[in-house]
Amino acid sequence: MFERFRSGRSQGQDERVLKTLVSSCERLIGEAGESVGLGIARQILQSYSALSPEFKNRFFKAIAEGFNPDPGLVEQSAKRYAQSQDPKDLIQMVADAQPPRQELFRRINRVPEGCAALLKMRESLLQSLVKDPSLKAVDSDLEHLLASWFNPGFLRLDQISWESPAGLLEQIIQHEAVHEIDGWADLRRRLEPDRRLFAFFHPALPKEPLIFVEVALLREMPQSITPLLDRKSKPEPPTKPYKVAAFYSISNCQPGLKGVHLGNFLIKQVAEALKLEFPEIRQFCTLSPIPGFLRWLLANEPFARDGLTEKVWLRLEDRRRQVLARAQSLSAASDFARLAQDETLRPSIVSLAAAFLSNVSSSSRQADPVARFHLHNGARLERINDQADLSVKGLKQSLGVMVNYLYDLSTIEENHDIFLRGETACSKSVADLINR
Repeated sequence: MFERFRSGRSQGQDERVLKTLVSSCERLIGEAGESVGLGIARQILQSYSALSPEFKNRFFKAIAEGFNPDPGLVEQSAKRYAQSQDPKDLIQMVADAQPPRQELFRRINRVPEGCAALLKMRESLLQSLVKDPSLKAVDSDLEHLLASWFNPGFLRLDQISWESPAGLLEQIIQHEAVHEIDGWADLRRRLEPDRRLFAFFHPALPKEPLIFVEVALLREMPQSITPLLDRKSKPEPPTKPYKVAAFYSISNCQPGLKGVHLGNFLIKQVAEALKLEFPEIRQFCTLSPIPGFLRWLLANEPFARDGLTEKVWLRLEDRRRQVLARAQSLSAASDFARLAQDETLRPSIVSLAAAFLSNVSSSSRQADPVARFHLHNGARLERINDQADLSVKGLKQSLGVMVNYLYDLSTIEENHDIFLRGETACSKSVADLINR
């Protein structure tokens, strides 16, 4: 009974806080004085942070329904501009069509801690959006503003070293999303002289990295992740010049920035920084996972015929059925390992991975997210690596297969345009894997 009483009291408190919060949002939009507005914005952030997840969702629902532009006013403005073609009427139409919640977010952002709070707010909003598509307009407004505030021109690129503040290094360990950092010894190996770690920062979050990039300096393009992650390995002696810079992990530290595109700028900036330090580097590439490969295989979705001859398409479909027949029964890690190392199926697995990345990741809802990131940013699908990641995670994602994407700085724009046309820039070796 006590628990029910406490729950009821908490819900009653949330109801009152939510009502006050929405009222404060209305006041903030109508407030002309900036100093008073800052005080209201702080109250909004305090009230919002006190809400339970359920009532945060109700708050998003309230601003989705109550902070829209006036349809009648928008219609009048649009008709006026359509008739006059006057720039003043265009400006007025744009102003009338802008949702009031955009101005709400702008005024919240004026508070020193407002930008960080809005990022956290969008992180919660994205979770709510999964179950409630009616919040899409709110997310679109917030994403639009964040894309402007986090314009790449505002970002600062810093190299992270073992001498960087401990708090920053702890964040790097915490936010590594591709290859988990197993404590301080593991991090230290990733900061040795043959490794580089770069992070991007924003003036509003000077101590919190937005994205960080891990790079291995090598003599040749890597085929396996194991040597790169071996914390007991010795750093490459700098007796011979490095020829390759391999991006082996790119991690987003701010979930609230999902959909805010920084990739092309990010890769170019890091490459330029490395070029200044190591003019002898001739090749910028990645060693990337394929997190969508096995998921796509198990979904049993056929290849699109676009770009494939009937003979090749039929051969790929036959290989997919063979691998699928074994993959559907996988459960333990040892099962995945046996399939990945099956000599009779390995050629089919590699061929299917190449076809998946070149055929599916430019055109399907089943597209691999890492592939889309790199291909959209102008990389070329360069090489498929069999048994490159035999960790449990690597086996369950892609049966151990990894891929090298090549960033040729002279063809990035061309490759980006190819991707936008629904095609994939790929090397002859990858094309041969598909057609063999």
